[in-house]
Amino acid sequence: MAPPATRHYEITIRVRTVTQLFNSLDPSPFRERDLDPHADEFVTGWVRELPHGAPFTIVVELPIEEANRPEANRIREAFANYFRRCAEAAERDLRELFRVGWRSLLIGLVVLVACLSGSQLVAAKIKNTVVARVLEESLIIVGWVANWRPIEIYLYDWLPIRRRISLFRRIARAPVEIRSI
Repeated sequence: MAPPATRHYEITIRVRTVTQLFNSLDPSPFRERDLDPHADEFVTGWVRELPHGAPFTIVVELPIEEANRPEANRIREAFANYFRRCAEAAERDLRELFRVGWRSLLIGLVVLVACLSGSQLVAAKIKNTVVARVLEESLIIVGWVANWRPIEIYLYDWLPIRRRISLFRRIARAPVEIRSI
C-alpha cells in the first residue's frame, strides 16, 4: 500500500514593494539584508504551525511592476541567507549556553562538595543535635541549589534553542516563489 500523499503548504506574503520585506535600517547589500521583523515573525509563526516535516513553499506576491524588478529575482537568495544566518546565530547561542552550563556545573560541584564537607563538620562539632541537624540539612540544600542552574541548562534550556535552529534551517531550505498580482 502506498503511503498517503503529504499535503504541500503555501505561506503567502503579499506586499506592495520588494523593500517592504526587508529591514529598512539594514545597510547591507540586498541579498544579505535582514528581513523586516514582521515578515520574519509571519514566516516563522506559520512554519511552526505546520505539521512536522510537511513540505511548504514561501510565496511572495508582488504587483507586476515590482515582480519585474531585478531585486525580485534575488528574494529567494535573500530569504535563504537570512534564515541561514538566524540558524548560525542560534547555534552560537547554544554553544554559549553550554559554556555557561559547564562553568556553572564546575562552580556548583565545588559548592556542593564544600557544603557536604561543611555539613559533616557541623554535625561533628555542634553538641546540640537539633541545631546541628538544621545546619547540616541547610548546607546540603545550599549545595544542591548551587547546582540548580547547570541542571536546568542541561535538562531544559537547550531544547528550545535546538528547535529554533531546526526551524531556521527548514525555512532556509524552503523554495521561495515570486508571483505577480
